[in-house]
Amino acid sequence: MAKQYVSVLVGNAPGVLQRVSGLFSRRGYNIDSITVGVSEQESLSRMTVVANGDGVLVGQLCNQLRKLIDVVSAEPLGETPFISRELLLVKLNSDPVARAGLNELIHTFRCSIVDVGPSSLIVQAVGDRDKNEAFLKLLAPYGIIEITRTGETAMARG
Repeated sequence: MAKQYVSVLVGNAPGVLQRVSGLFSRRGYNIDSITVGVSEQESLSRMTVVANGDGVLVGQLCNQLRKLIDVVSAEPLGETPFISRELLLVKLNSDPVARAGLNELIHTFRCSIVDVGPSSLIVQAVGDRDKNEAFLKLLAPYGIIEITRTGETAMARG
């Protein structure tokens, strides 16, 4: 099964996220990631839902989503080219001896240090999930203390 992206425009109202995620769970889909935020219109929010499945079932899910009261539109993103990104924050041990190599790695992945403390630092990475996974594997030897991720958000190109 392939990763499928669905862009859902919904009314900005209580309970909408629960109804949308409930529809996925009732159909037997496990949501890999879901991001929600206010859209270009303050009364509407845009959701990006990422789940494993095939195009036919995602098309059926979109049809079911469109029937929900607060859903304005639901479109699978796999049919057109799109961009997806994820924000990753990683807190690392801050060993002064290893900092030169760590700074080089951060620069290579076009990431940034957003906080420095006496014994740790926080690195921000923005990119597709595969890039972030590769970055995490290379950071492991430096001593990862904590990781937080936003989940993927996506938008059709053009």
